[in-house]
Amino acid sequence: MPKINRYVDIDTVEKEAKKDYIDRHSPFIHCSGSAKSGAPFAVTVKVGKEYTHPDDLDHYIKSVSLYNGTTLLGEANFPAGLLGGQGAKGNLEVTFNVVPTGNKLNMTAMAYCTKHGIWESDPVDVVVES
Repeated sequence: MPKINRYVDIDTVEKEAKKDYIDRHSPFIHCSGSAKSGAPFAVTVKVGKEYTHPDDLDHYIKSVSLYNGTTLLGEANFPAGLLGGQGAKGNLEVTFNVVPTGNKLNMTAMAYCTKHGIWESDPVDVVVES
């Protein structure tokens, strides 16, 4: 099983290089705090907040997955060079349109870096209204 990395509060990281490394690999979920049951709901996952990730042939973000608990809601796969390749850097971003059911979503995103493994976001709760 691959190692799963988690975002560390960058205020607690002393070295700038470590701060860069953690931030540029971590996925962040952006969405409203409430959704309507049965209606499409946009959830954007952006990899990196303050720092960009390389887009080289041997080092890039290959996939982003969105989960509700243990249920996979969506997955997007990307080829090397999507953001320009050959030393280009960027923040990969993907929007999933999910149709919520139940009364709550507990979402987590995963990003897979071809060089540094899987990175997991902090969970985000969304209230689902009828």
